[in-house]
Amino acid sequence: MTTGPISPRLLRLAWPLVVGNLLQTLYNLADMFWVGRVSPEAVAAVSLMFPLSWLFVSTAMGLSAATIALVSQHVGAGNDRQADAVVGQTMLLAVAVASAIALAGYLGRYELMAIIGARGQVRVEALAYIEVIFLSLPLTFLFIAFRAALQGAGDTKTAMWLVAISALSNVLIDPFLILGIGPFPAWGTQGAAWATYIARGIAAAAGIYVLLRGDWGIQLHARDLVPDRELLGKLIDVGYPSTLDGWARSFAAVAMAGLVARFGTAATAAYGIGLRYMSVTWTVSGAVGQATATGVGQNLGAQSPDRASAVTYRATAGTMAVLFAAAGVVWLVPATAMRIFVSDPAVVEEGVVFLRVTTIAWGFFGGLMVLQGAFRGAGSTRIAMVLSLASRWIFRIPLAVGLAFGWTVAVPGTDLAIAALDWGVVGLWWGYTIGAIASFALGVAWFLRGTWQAGVIEREGVDVEEVEADSGAEYGSEAVED
Repeated sequence: MTTGPISPRLLRLAWPLVVGNLLQTLYNLADMFWVGRVSPEAVAAVSLMFPLSWLFVSTAMGLSAATIALVSQHVGAGNDRQADAVVGQTMLLAVAVASAIALAGYLGRYELMAIIGARGQVRVEALAYIEVIFLSLPLTFLFIAFRAALQGAGDTKTAMWLVAISALSNVLIDPFLILGIGPFPAWGTQGAAWATYIARGIAAAAGIYVLLRGDWGIQLHARDLVPDRELLGKLIDVGYPSTLDGWARSFAAVAMAGLVARFGTAATAAYGIGLRYMSVTWTVSGAVGQATATGVGQNLGAQSPDRASAVTYRATAGTMAVLFAAAGVVWLVPATAMRIFVSDPAVVEEGVVFLRVTTIAWGFFGGLMVLQGAFRGAGSTRIAMVLSLASRWIFRIPLAVGLAFGWTVAVPGTDLAIAALDWGVVGLWWGYTIGAIASFALGVAWFLRGTWQAGVIEREGVDVEEVEADSGAEYGSEAVED
């Protein structure tokens, strides 16, 4: 990503990530498909465990953000030895953090069931599932760390194949362990968890082989598995904001679902279907954001902040153009889009309104995700976290509450009051849209400040974080040129 035409290189980096994200979706759908053949209680148990599982993944994603930033910048700077050291310390940290979470979770599993509200047979199924998931956490964290290390080195294809190995293994194993096909016992939800464990184990073994061979840009050395306090501290410092970001997104999703549920079944169903369409756009923009992180990191490592800016501009503009085009198609035929999933007239009617309002913002949603990727590649994970928090907790949810339910604020010293419109459920949809536009504008403004151009690696004894914030300002108007 440090030489040659930018757009084709971005595309080569991004498409395997898109495929990998879609494969991960297949992974999740397979579990739900086969568990659905067991009982409604089994489905409810796995559904209840999803937010908890997402919290675990969010923790690992924080580590992956730090790994991508450090590996990509060292690769761009030509510091292959330092990039390898980051890989070794990432493996150590992944196993340590995952093991600590697994132990704490297993010991407190009954308390977790009480907090989540699982009862009766659902509680039994949920316990059987989560006990094995805790056991698989070290493998899951290693799997995510392998992907991040390879992405940082610019090898997204091998990362994609690791996802493919894991997803396809899970899909193949699921029916045997869940339903008890052939000589296997019918373990139900526990079978789904064991399938995940085995699939992650296979992918982890493949990842270790890839890193030990060292033929893919980075290599795992035994000497790098000795704890390095300074490097571990750097990984934690750069990574924890992304972990907090993931947690905040989880809680925001729960809060938004709770608001929608107040307006009845039709609104809730329309919201669920609408989110399926939006999740496809997030898959694309999230993948481009990851590719952008690699491109920005490598170019900052190579001391080319102008090219890092150009990578971001191209990625953001291209993603927004694609998503606005897709949104335009859905905006024109929202009823047709809804009827693909449901025929109920009330749900279709609610869904038409949802899509007509939210498609306006699809491009802004995607643009912000790409900008966040750029900040993460630069190691400015705190900025990415703040943008995510602002998008959800400063803009979206307060706007949604105010527009949907209305609010009144008295003007001090007068008999006057300021009242917000009480728009009902459509106010929630406008909260989504206005929040997306506002948070994208904030992201652009922050990006243009240029403070992210310092990077996070040390070079010639000087910590680049301490470089003057305006070190790359001279590139201003030329940043979009190759």
